[in-house]
Amino acid sequence: MTTSVDNTASAIAHTNIALIKYWGKANEKLTIPYTGSISLTLDKFYTKTKVTFDSQLHADKLFVNGTEQTNLKKAARVLNRVRQLADTNSFAKIESENFVPTSAGFASSASAFAALAGASAAAAGLELDKPALSRLARLGSGSASRSIFGDFVEWLPGDNDENSFAQPLENVTLTDIAVVAVKVNAHQKTISSSEGMKSSAQTSPYYAEWQNVVNRDIVNLKHALTTNNFSLFGQISEANAMRMHALTLSSLPPFTYFEPGTLEVINEVQDLRAQGIECYYTIDAGPNVKILTQTANIPLIKDQLSKQFSPTKISVAHPGPGIEVIKH
Repeated sequence: MTTSVDNTASAIAHTNIALIKYWGKANEKLTIPYTGSISLTLDKFYTKTKVTFDSQLHADKLFVNGTEQTNLKKAARVLNRVRQLADTNSFAKIESENFVPTSAGFASSASAFAALAGASAAAAGLELDKPALSRLARLGSGSASRSIFGDFVEWLPGDNDENSFAQPLENVTLTDIAVVAVKVNAHQKTISSSEGMKSSAQTSPYYAEWQNVVNRDIVNLKHALTTNNFSLFGQISEANAMRMHALTLSSLPPFTYFEPGTLEVINEVQDLRAQGIECYYTIDAGPNVKILTQTANIPLIKDQLSKQFSPTKISVAHPGPGIEVIKH
């Protein structure tokens, strides 16, 4: 029998950066990817979300940083699954605070939908384990499946709703990792990740080979992580990012997320490496750049970047935690 729910819960989830990129959906409705991916959860950027199921509401309401949103399509995927699992017909009020630039390549959707999954499941009285939360978050955003967990995470692509979820990587010995994030542009990007993925998968002549590249890169990155090989880790991550962006350039019509500032950061990283400072760049679907390095190099990298970019555009992150759910 369908019941009403009047409960509140909150969750905090952190963003992640994909080191081996997710780019393309085999099943758009369920957000099942063509390939697996590996990410690193970051401590610096996160989303805090409160969900209240209220039997007096006549529709779901979503507020992001205090502003009511009109597009609830992705959020509804998560909430509808929660209602189905909890056998309830109550609508929800979602209050979300993003401590990360939205839609600018800093994976705000990853933390947002992971937090939504955790908070809505708890508010509905569900007791889901982390793999089940990962599957739930995936319905809103593929990368959100990885933000349920902390540190290094692998998303197993699967081929259905049950077997497509993320899990933490085991036996990782590479622990000295830092990320210097450069905010080139915090404005919302003109081509969403979903649009970009669809275009590349359907029109890039290199997409089939991309799937082979990802499968090899996953194996090699795991080897780097379990053998404490930072150089190999950085080289694979950087190359994988550029090969993903090569798909956008080879799509029809061609497009790119890069801006002049993106190329400036790439050049700075290459100059730093030429000086013997080991660092590598990775770029998601947006113009902003994340520089992978180790703790001792942070001051040198920030000093070099500050010649081109304001200190307010440079931030440092480290491996971050998994989701935290708070019941009220």
